[in-house]
Amino acid sequence: MITAEDIKLLVASGEGYNAEFKVSVPSKVKELSEEICAFANAAGGVLVIGVNDANEIKGVEIDNAKRSAIQNSIGEITPALHCSVEMVRVDDKTVGVIEVPSGLKKPYVLSGAIYVRIGPNTQKLTTAEQMRDFFQQAEKIYFDEAPCIGFIPSSDVDFDILSHFRAEAHLSTIMPNEQIFTNLKLYNDEHQFKNGSVLFFGKEPQQFIEKAIVRCIAFQGVDKRFIADDQPFGGPLYLQFTKAMQWLRSKLSVRYDIEGQGAGPRKEIWEIPETVLKEAIINSLSHRDYYDKGAVIAIELYDDRVEISNPGGLVSAIPESEFGKRSHSRNPLIFGLFARMHLVEQIGSGIGRIKDLMKEAGLPEPDFQKEGMFSIILRRPPKATQKTTQKTTQKTTQKTTQKTTQKTTQKTTQKILELIMEQNEITTAEIAETLGLSRSAIAKSIAWLKQNGKIKRIGPDKGGHWQVIPKN
Repeated sequence: MITAEDIKLLVASGEGYNAEFKVSVPSKVKELSEEICAFANAAGGVLVIGVNDANEIKGVEIDNAKRSAIQNSIGEITPALHCSVEMVRVDDKTVGVIEVPSGLKKPYVLSGAIYVRIGPNTQKLTTAEQMRDFFQQAEKIYFDEAPCIGFIPSSDVDFDILSHFRAEAHLSTIMPNEQIFTNLKLYNDEHQFKNGSVLFFGKEPQQFIEKAIVRCIAFQGVDKRFIADDQPFGGPLYLQFTKAMQWLRSKLSVRYDIEGQGAGPRKEIWEIPETVLKEAIINSLSHRDYYDKGAVIAIELYDDRVEISNPGGLVSAIPESEFGKRSHSRNPLIFGLFARMHLVEQIGSGIGRIKDLMKEAGLPEPDFQKEGMFSIILRRPPKATQKTTQKTTQKTTQKTTQKTTQKTTQKTTQKILELIMEQNEITTAEIAETLGLSRSAIAKSIAWLKQNGKIKRIGPDKGGHWQVIPKN
């Protein structure tokens, strides 16, 4: 049974693929049953009543009438699902808790509808295509929910990635790893790590899941005759994402926009919007068919375009007319983990955002291929534009760097003069420590001050002192 401490840790983790919070019992009790049905059709989860949207435990009162109404609503789920409302005292407040197991008799139906968990949201399947896809997935089990035999968390988990995940997901740094694994449902009932957990947090997931890599290939020209670069990237999915983005950054034209006056923060402007590429790669990692052992995610760079492809076409749960408007992931656990890192935006909004950003950048609308391999084709700007942009960017960057360097040098030398005037026996090491700069940088500035007649050294390095030379 779940404890008060478990609830605190669960609430600290926030809502997600396997956690849903309600501040009170909704007027339509069926809303709770819909969440419960969705959890049962996925990996299970916990519904906590008495927690607000800010992840604050507010407490709740659930009288016998409300509890009976909830139980009656749960009873409408078929086949029968056995879970009940438990009241748990957390410090000085009481919350309602409904623990939902991953159902063994999927699909579970409520009022003639199937509800499923997609990332941190519950989605109702309304079309025959959506239901057919769900039955196909339920029969073979979502790949990322299946157990990974032989994976040992204590030795095979990449704890650096886990630590980064904690930070991005705003999880408590003192929460035990074991509690995170439990809260995020990374284990199955036999305490085996799931495939999705291995892909996301394993040091070398390719040892367990073949072909789970991203292959980045640059071609000369507009066809596949001449390969200029070919880099396969493995490891945890987040590292595959970051390495693929770094590879693209090294190949594409990137210019800088200096915000404000002087040495303000630099904004990178990619020839194809960076967010477009991020969305496309995250979608590939989240939605690819990992059951397909014959292909990998491919990022292909040509002179005129970038193509990002992943095994598995458009899932049958999404009809052509709904493409870009709704999402249905083949790997809801992976999708939910990316969502916790805030790398996945509103469900189903990614395609629309990609189209909008390409239009804003003055680029053609992307092409999509949805059969067999799902591919997105992103057109690059004309080469002449790229060359002009590169030259302009280089000149602008050089001028900006020169101005910034001059200003930085002036500030440093002025601070050194002020320190010498306050304490003429100060050493180079003490100046470096005070200003937070390297000794070599301070030595160069002092040499400049000497050469320009600003200061001079009286006596030896040890035991001597500085003298500021007054202006004539």
